[in-house]
Amino acid sequence: MEISKNTIIGDVIKNISGGKDVIQKYFGSGCFTCRGINMETIAFGATMHNIDPEIIVNELRKLTEGNNGA
Repeated sequence: MEISKNTIIGDVIKNISGGKDVIQKYFGSGCFTCRGINMETIAFGATMHNIDPEIIVNELRKLTEGNNGA
């Protein structure tokens, strides 16, 4: 899965091992009960939490890079 600031948060949680932990780290646990999780992007969530989305994207990419050889 390619990750960018336009990736949907719900897709991260469903498809990336450890992705849920990264989302919770930056956005809190409220994302998991929000209906917008399946429509909102990393960029949107980052804007709402005043965080640079590239920080989150880079952390998620590190998770997927570690799983490429598995």
